[in-house]
Amino acid sequence: MEVILLQDIEHLGAKNEIVKVKNGYARNFLIPRRLAVENNPTNRALLEQRLTQLRLQEEKMMAEINSVIAKLNESPLKIGAKTGTSGKIFGSITPLQISRAIRDQKGYEIDRKKIQIPDVIKELGTYKAIIDFGNNISTEISFEVVAE
Repeated sequence: MEVILLQDIEHLGAKNEIVKVKNGYARNFLIPRRLAVENNPTNRALLEQRLTQLRLQEEKMMAEINSVIAKLNESPLKIGAKTGTSGKIFGSITPLQISRAIRDQKGYEIDRKKIQIPDVIKELGTYKAIIDFGNNISTEISFEVVAE
């Protein structure tokens, strides 16, 4: 029997995938637990509609991410830090500070967990950070650490 999976099932398949299983497994386990539906023309049409909606949502999300990336790369962020007389800052710059600077200066809310700083920043200057948006999409932004 062929079924359309409604959820990811380990060792069987991914969501919205059509798989062939034994009749008893489908009728006694998958279908009653609403993990799958029978593969018939009606359910196949519903699957196509669902896949079309997912593609449209993904395209919309990609367009929004690209606009955010363009806005972030327009100009470098400025992050203020308290410094000593030699130009070294007290403490270091963290992803949380970069996230707050993006929110205040660019108007976008980006989770600090998505921001990666390659080096420990303890001096004034210009640096780069990587923002991971998921789906293999990431961008490198520049920011400048200035004295407060």
